[in-house]
Amino acid sequence: MKLSDAKQHLLTLPELRQVIEVVDIPDFTPSRRVYRDLLESIVSQQLSVKIAAIIFGRFLDLFPDGHPHPEQLLALDNQRLRSVGLSNQKATYLQNVASFALQNDLESFDWDALSDEEIITFLTQIKGVGRWTTEMILMFTLCRPDVFPVDDLGIQQAMTRLFGITETGKDMKKRMIELAEDWRPYRTVAARYLWKWKDTK
Repeated sequence: MKLSDAKQHLLTLPELRQVIEVVDIPDFTPSRRVYRDLLESIVSQQLSVKIAAIIFGRFLDLFPDGHPHPEQLLALDNQRLRSVGLSNQKATYLQNVASFALQNDLESFDWDALSDEEIITFLTQIKGVGRWTTEMILMFTLCRPDVFPVDDLGIQQAMTRLFGITETGKDMKKRMIELAEDWRPYRTVAARYLWKWKDTK
């Protein structure tokens, strides 16, 4: 996906033009490391970026080559995982991901064979991995162009401000989904602009 193509499309929409004219986003650099990025996402849940980076770095240091191979992660006991700053729940979730990775060969999986919704259904089988986490994997790890994370608080705040949304709860999400239809097939790019824009004055 070319960022320039997405930008050209989104600039035709008056509200998003306001956003794009005041913020810029870097081009996409998808890692395609779904297994590793799932682990990092779990570690970072409910933590600041700085603290999450420290804990994830300590976690990686537990492994001889700095990579949490599934079989090595499963061999670690809970106490060892907690020693780097992980909660009991997160330690369990990380091992859930490792077990799933071994069963499904995630590190060499053909992600291009699955649609966005198929990947969401597939990965949310893992206890500890929800829809929002999987949407982040789609957007940033796999660079899927048309993902709309309606449950993301930052997107909700940005769209409420940009469109003057007054609805709440399910009605707010329904309104957001309706508004985002015009952004297809580049809802991922629009969301990235909104995240960057929401903190501007």
